[in-house]
Amino acid sequence: MFQTTITYDQFIQSLQETLTMVSISLLAGILIGLPLGILLVVTRPGGVIENKWIFGILNPVINIVRSLPFIILLVAIIPFTRFIVHTSIGTAAAIVPLIVFISPYIGRLVENSLLEVNEGILEAANAMGATPFQVIWHFLLPEAFGSLILTFTTATIGLIGATAMAGTVGGGGIGDLAISYGYQRFDTFVMILTVVILVIFVQLIQSIGNFLARRVRRH
Repeated sequence: MFQTTITYDQFIQSLQETLTMVSISLLAGILIGLPLGILLVVTRPGGVIENKWIFGILNPVINIVRSLPFIILLVAIIPFTRFIVHTSIGTAAAIVPLIVFISPYIGRLVENSLLEVNEGILEAANAMGATPFQVIWHFLLPEAFGSLILTFTTATIGLIGATAMAGTVGGGGIGDLAISYGYQRFDTFVMILTVVILVIFVQLIQSIGNFLARRVRRH
């Protein structure tokens, strides 16, 4: 029988902190990353509203942010985090670097999803005299909707992993529980529990994402 150093309330609190970090960061990441991805597609050479300056700035900036491992990004923007939320530890502080991390990631995934849309559809839209906004809203996004669902599913799973890493600097959540109790206090039960919870989360989210994507593509 496993002996553990945590209480039920501590576990529930950590679970709530993880869900809070993932949900808020994902929502903010989509609000920022979706427009970024659309801009990357429509302003690229040959795009609907080709603009080499916008594309030339966005593309390398996204690449630079995405090239940083989350744990390094987490530490590197501590001054910015303190400026935004007036602290560098806790759940609120972890959300800031999570948003910075996931937004360009979503942007690049959205770009890949939109680039999968058949060019013939866009040519037909242009032939009908559709404006750039109409092309994006009525043709590009609906055609890529199933792929976008999988994009957001992948981003959510990436966020779960990032929230676990945030625990190494006192970010709260399941990761913090694993570090503070499972690793530092050699609590085997906590380590096993956190691994099981994270695996369940990932499997559940991936299954839901796959199901929704299949439903959308059928219709």
